[in-house]
Amino acid sequence: MSVYRLSHLEALEAEALHVLREVAAEADRPALMFSGGKDSIVMLHLARLAFWPAPVPFPVLHVDTGHNFPEVLAFRDRLVEEWRLRLVVSSVPEMIADGRIVEPPGEPSRNRLQTPALLEAVTRHRFDALFGGARRDEEKARAKERVLSFRDEFGQWDPKNQRPELWNLYNGLLRPGEHLRVFPLSNWTELDVWQYIAERRIEVPSIYFAHKREVFRRDGMIFSVGPYLPMRDGESSAEEQVRFRTVGDMSCTGAVSSTATTVEEVLREVAASRLTERGATRADDRVNESAMEDRKREGYF
Repeated sequence: MSVYRLSHLEALEAEALHVLREVAAEADRPALMFSGGKDSIVMLHLARLAFWPAPVPFPVLHVDTGHNFPEVLAFRDRLVEEWRLRLVVSSVPEMIADGRIVEPPGEPSRNRLQTPALLEAVTRHRFDALFGGARRDEEKARAKERVLSFRDEFGQWDPKNQRPELWNLYNGLLRPGEHLRVFPLSNWTELDVWQYIAERRIEVPSIYFAHKREVFRRDGMIFSVGPYLPMRDGESSAEEQVRFRTVGDMSCTGAVSSTATTVEEVLREVAASRLTERGATRADDRVNESAMEDRKREGYF
């Protein structure tokens, strides 16, 4: 008797497809959070696969800080057009201009301002489920997340008040005012994501591969020279060959020195790394030990 076995990636894919279909069937107004980064690209690829040959049955939501990498925004717009997606943008700069958000003086990063922009989009569009690309291996606060993360009427997360998910059974029942954050890639690792990208030949933005860029160093991190993070006295820039492991606000996302110009070379780098992508390249996670958890309690994704 022949035995049918799934590979490691096929099992992860099947689990993610199950989550996407289950939540899409139960939720009234779901959306997929899309930054143009590798995790959200993989998640969008899975969403297309889950509902093929029908189109993706929900919009993609981008919380735009105004500090994005231009290459990533261009990639986002091209993908939305090619795949005929409905894009919803919640703009931090527009909310600042309207007086709905106050930008803290002297703080270059707008990552904390993503939370009110996200919660405003949830209220305005009445989203009851948001698919996010967070993975448990990224950061210890995200390691506490269940696949279905319940948020109260204020968008807040209580890590001590989560529902059990035994045998991959998910309880998506919502009380009035609540909504879901759903993480189909919870059990994936950075290496899994890159292996899946390689196996499925998924295109990602060019900044994930080694390229020449004007950068400067601060607090052990490599930052891109640009308008959003001014250099301080005594700092100097130089052209170096770098790539980015994660995509976020330009003012808090660092690069890594690299010679990896292909997916296969990136895979070798990731396999040899002993630092998580956020731990190595995200300045906003270095504020304190609970920086990510504090933001998630406020409504961050």
